[in-house]
Amino acid sequence: MSEFKNVTIVKKANVYFDGKVTSRTVLLADGTKKTLGIMMPGDYEFGTESAEIMEMLGGQMDVQLAGETEWKTYKEGESYQVPANSKFKLKVPVVADYCCSYIQ
Repeated sequence: MSEFKNVTIVKKANVYFDGKVTSRTVLLADGTKKTLGIMMPGDYEFGTESAEIMEMLGGQMDVQLAGETEWKTYKEGESYQVPANSKFKLKVPVVADYCCSYIQ
């Protein structure tokens, strides 16, 4: 899906890592929550309560999920799933554009 229709957008940005990672929350009519964001190049670690699907809209990121030793690279058009109640590490070599879908 290249666009969302009939949504509510939270005006206040989610800002992390001194502004190197930002996103906006999008609430769909069915109650689904997503964030649309940009990550500047850098190394990051995130924790999540909900399971997530990270969809790469542009750029690239190398991902190490909790409990894994390997890094996997994801590029535009690819996605990966993050388990609930876990942490994951990212190495972002170029600006990454992403959509995060929260799974309830």
